[in-house]
Amino acid sequence: MSNTLDFYFDVGSPTAYLAHKRLQQLGEQYPLEVNYIPILLGGVFKSTGNTSPVAIPAKGKYMMEHDLPRFAARYNVVLNFNPHFPINTLMLMRGAIAAQHLNCFDEYIDLVFDAIWVQQKDMGDAEVVGQLLTEAGLNTDALLTQSQDPGVKAELVANTEAAVARGVFGAPTLFMDGAMYFGQDRLDFIEEALRA
Repeated sequence: MSNTLDFYFDVGSPTAYLAHKRLQQLGEQYPLEVNYIPILLGGVFKSTGNTSPVAIPAKGKYMMEHDLPRFAARYNVVLNFNPHFPINTLMLMRGAIAAQHLNCFDEYIDLVFDAIWVQQKDMGDAEVVGQLLTEAGLNTDALLTQSQDPGVKAELVANTEAAVARGVFGAPTLFMDGAMYFGQDRLDFIEEALRA
């Protein structure tokens, strides 16, 4: 069995945030290598005809008020609904790829996920993003410049298209040993596989 997991994510998804936090916990308990693959969830939805769960008001209310807080409590992590949701994450997801190229991805992704889902920041605002990156000691100019590079933009598109071709219809989606798992609420199956 391979202990490498492909994690398709978009930081605008609260379930991707929960998956990120839980995968960090699992990585401390088991030999697990997580391959983070930034995608644009809006592009996935457009290609697959899918929509956000919150597009159905009753379902969105249930998820935000009951389901997701239950999982946050189970994982012992903070989850605060962001008043700016939904956030346009195009800049942030390009930034994630730029951070991978600049070898500061771990710091970047923790910062961005926490800014959205703990601190409730408006991360669709470039000024807010720049200030947070700078305060965290990251090279803001390099990240923002690299995120506008045509190669980075193309990589995000390619990641998204490859995800759809692989069967991805939402985020988070995970693959391990060729098996696909959709949603952070399927991580118990990942843990079972790791335990085995």
